[in-house]
Amino acid sequence: MKLDVRQCIGNSTDGASNMQGQYKGFSALLAKMSPTHVHVWCYAHVLNLVLADTTQCVLASGSLFSLLNNIAVFIRVSYQRMNIWEKESKDPRHRRLAPIGETRWWSKDVAVTKVFGSFGKPDNALYVDVLHTLSAIQHGQTINATARVNARGYITQLLRYETILTAQIFLRIFQVTSPVSKYLQKSGMDILTAHRMIVAAETQLKDMTRDFEKVKTAAATFVQWANNQTEEQSEETELEVEAALPQKRGRKKKTMPGEMSKDEAVTDAETSYKIDVHNQIMDTVTGSMHQRFLKNGTLYADLALLDPKRFSQVTSYAGGFPEAALQELSKCLLPFDDRATVAKLQSELISLAGQWNRLKTSVFEEYTTKTTEAGPEDAEYEAEMVYKKCSSCKDCPLCCYRILKQYNLLTDAYHIIGLAYRFLLTLSVTQVACERSFSTLKFIKNRLRSSLSQQNLESFMLMATQPDVLKMLDSDQIIDGVAEKSELLQKLLIQ
Repeated sequence: MKLDVRQCIGNSTDGASNMQGQYKGFSALLAKMSPTHVHVWCYAHVLNLVLADTTQCVLASGSLFSLLNNIAVFIRVSYQRMNIWEKESKDPRHRRLAPIGETRWWSKDVAVTKVFGSFGKPDNALYVDVLHTLSAIQHGQTINATARVNARGYITQLLRYETILTAQIFLRIFQVTSPVSKYLQKSGMDILTAHRMIVAAETQLKDMTRDFEKVKTAAATFVQWANNQTEEQSEETELEVEAALPQKRGRKKKTMPGEMSKDEAVTDAETSYKIDVHNQIMDTVTGSMHQRFLKNGTLYADLALLDPKRFSQVTSYAGGFPEAALQELSKCLLPFDDRATVAKLQSELISLAGQWNRLKTSVFEEYTTKTTEAGPEDAEYEAEMVYKKCSSCKDCPLCCYRILKQYNLLTDAYHIIGLAYRFLLTLSVTQVACERSFSTLKFIKNRLRSSLSQQNLESFMLMATQPDVLKMLDSDQIIDGVAEKSELLQKLLIQ
């Protein structure tokens, strides 16, 4: 039986801008048209929403990213200020500050990392360079007064200890979420690996939810490094980073006769910051991840049992599977084969797990695949089409399906399990390819190409968003086709 992906799972990865589509949006409409479909949110987009929730949950986090974006735009918008940046910056790589864009999912991580370095390791940070650049703008006599006032305000905010603490909190969060985000945007992503990484990231974030001491240690290290760097570069500088939160004087309200007592407000600045900022940010990121990635968790648990790495666990169920095991997967497969009952799935899976070590011994060891390898991280569009040998690991669902197909076991012996593997391998959890097209559009149709025709725009968009297809084309065949257009082109290109 051929599994039709469109009818089977309807695995649309709806954008996170319409996350409530399950009620009255595209997901609800699709469920009405195809009740058997499985709707999977784009994992990369959902993770970006989690970070968006976190960066807007308290005033301190919103102020940090607003400050970084404003400073980057403030310096980049003027050639005069850019010249000051080039003069004051001591960075050997000549990096520039990155503004924060809503469509670029790594922009928040890149912006914080460039200015503050890594968590507890500020060696590569541009923080001191930014301070000296803003100081030079503030004291520049040839610069207009408005820009000088803005520069002074940015310096005041950067020197605050609260800014340092908040930056270290997010650097610690990005240490966990950035590798996951990069994997979720990778072509050929595995759904089981993606789900495991999300669960592991959530666990890591929960473990550090109340660990404020490490954030304080990292902030103290950064303050000491920043003050030492400013003193080394200029002994007469007045720039000094705060080393502690300023204590606030609490107001005491007189209690009138008969009035009930109220809880005393927290007057210690550090304790207040820990409760109102640190704990709030960490609770938001863990709670948002749990809420947004909760859907289809039971189905993913069933699909995880199809991974050959779990076969040792499956064989231990020979005496009886857990009651809830494979029930969700069976519901998804029953509309296409009435034999895909829970009992049939369990029996075939136990049989396959017991035979797996013998089945995988004498089949292909490697196969050739064509893939696109991206260039350096800063070169967004540099990519190269390569042929490479992919070893058959024999420990992943794809290898398991290929081996069953190699031995012609999908027709009768493991028909239901084969259907389950087709379901797993066609389930998509990302839509980053179409999301990237929106970011690519502004590079192609800019102010210099504002009169670009629709036909040429579509062609350029396809070449930019599908470089793997472009590199598969035969250059000689294209040249021959162009040369046939006229005798002049034929003389120039062929002769």
